Amino acid sequence: MTSLRSWGWLLGVTLVLRLVLGWYLPVSPDEAYYWVWAHAPATGYLDHPPMVALWIRAGCALFGDGGAGIRWIGTMAAMAAIPFLAQAIRDFHAPSPEAVEGAARAGMIRGVALLQATLAMGVNAVVMTPDTPLLFFTTLMLWAVGRLMATGHARWWPVCGAMLGLAFDSKYTAVLPGAGIVAWLLLHRAGRAWLRRPAPWAGALVAVAVISPVIWWNATHHWASLLRQGGRVGDWHAGRALGFLGELVGGQVGLATPGIFVLFLAGVVLVTRNARRVPAQGVLLWMIVVPTAVFVTHALGDRVQANWPVILYPLLAVAAAQLTWKGWKPAVALGGVLCALVFIQAAFEPLSLSAHTDVMLRQVGGWPGLADEVEGRAMPGDFVTACDYGTASELALYLPRRAVVGMEPRWALFNLPHGIRGEGLMLCNPRRTFDRRYFATVEPVGSITRHGRIRDAERLDIYRVRMNDPVPPDLLPDIAILSRDLTAVTQASGPRGRIQAAPSAPSCGTACSAPEGPDDGPGGPDRH
Repeated sequence: MTSLRSWGWLLGVTLVLRLVLGWYLPVSPDEAYYWVWAHAPATGYLDHPPMVALWIRAGCALFGDGGAGIRWIGTMAAMAAIPFLAQAIRDFHAPSPEAVEGAARAGMIRGVALLQATLAMGVNAVVMTPDTPLLFFTTLMLWAVGRLMATGHARWWPVCGAMLGLAFDSKYTAVLPGAGIVAWLLLHRAGRAWLRRPAPWAGALVAVAVISPVIWWNATHHWASLLRQGGRVGDWHAGRALGFLGELVGGQVGLATPGIFVLFLAGVVLVTRNARRVPAQGVLLWMIVVPTAVFVTHALGDRVQANWPVILYPLLAVAAAQLTWKGWKPAVALGGVLCALVFIQAAFEPLSLSAHTDVMLRQVGGWPGLADEVEGRAMPGDFVTACDYGTASELALYLPRRAVVGMEPRWALFNLPHGIRGEGLMLCNPRRTFDRRYFATVEPVGSITRHGRIRDAERLDIYRVRMNDPVPPDLLPDIAILSRDLTAVTQASGPRGRIQAAPSAPSCGTACSAPEGPDDGPGGPDRH
């Protein structure tokens, strides 16, 4: 068995590499969008709860706007969760008395290594998405449940409720393992015994208190976010069920990596065998089964985005940690190699792949250079806008002294200054369209290309536009100033581009059914 010290050194090197990558790689459109959230504080947003924005706000306060500020808290959280995952593995498994310490240590090393070597964890430890805090708080919830099972102390129920609430404040899918705990309480003998005591109810009250700001935001914004996420079940195509199920399985083979995916499945089989006689294994099984059933049911009529089931990965790592198969080290090695190849391609583009094939090129390639070229083409006092939220957010991040404007219904729900006057540049991918009612004049003036390190990532058409004055009242709330430093923007804009006061209490309007969501990327589908 490789020593614990050697694994510690390997994790330390991994942390350093992730921090360097987070600083070096350009920010993706979704990360830039969440950065806009961070300087428009709220207890909810159209696409997700606010935790990702809180983490980015804290990171930027420490490390400045840019890759380090946006990502480093998430990178360090991925490592900070490791001791909690290790303790959960020990608590859920309870090895035989004659080999307590050795078996426990081996299981902890296996489980931690399996989770850290997945492509899902590798990416979410470098790139900040709502899955980053979700994985962290899900791990802490798992730790609290493990402590409860191992000690029987009722005080762990409020801790479990708090961690579940914080996971929900990261992403709504956290409700699924929480529903698994409820199912165990109702259907397992040991769970029903707890229902006669006040502790689980106290934990539920703590969870409700923690999520109440998000629920309140939804209640005061026409339930925009919950309706948007719930609306995913509205478009049903039962005839494509086999294709959707194949995508679901294939996506998990890719994100878990093949060897680890097999170990995850084997771990679930082992947990299923032990569930009746070991209460800890029973609650773990229910926390896995309920989300899995929901995702499989959804795939019978609609696409399950590959990243949705990553909430299961800490639970699956705990399940697989009790396996003693010799193949776990090669599986971890393969996962590490695949993660390394993804980031080598993102940083250096050694393979000649098109933007359609190379997801990292499409997501992070060339944004600082694009912003520099736009700044060179804009006239003094021009504002800059784009026909999709991702490009507009990128320009706001990389053009801090230029008035950058978002123009689409989603912005009506943001606590940002609304409205702009004067002239500016509109950038739009040729595959997209934009609402011309905002403008008095629209004149094509050429195109611009976003270049990766070696290959082109995207071509954008450029239009010189002049705002309607006044803008139709129903469109005014959809126009938001995304730039963080409004003082610098106002001084730079001069008489050509003037910011109007924000209208009071913007309504949901069509934002609730806006066609895109986070992680669309330029021209891509919503993955969250």
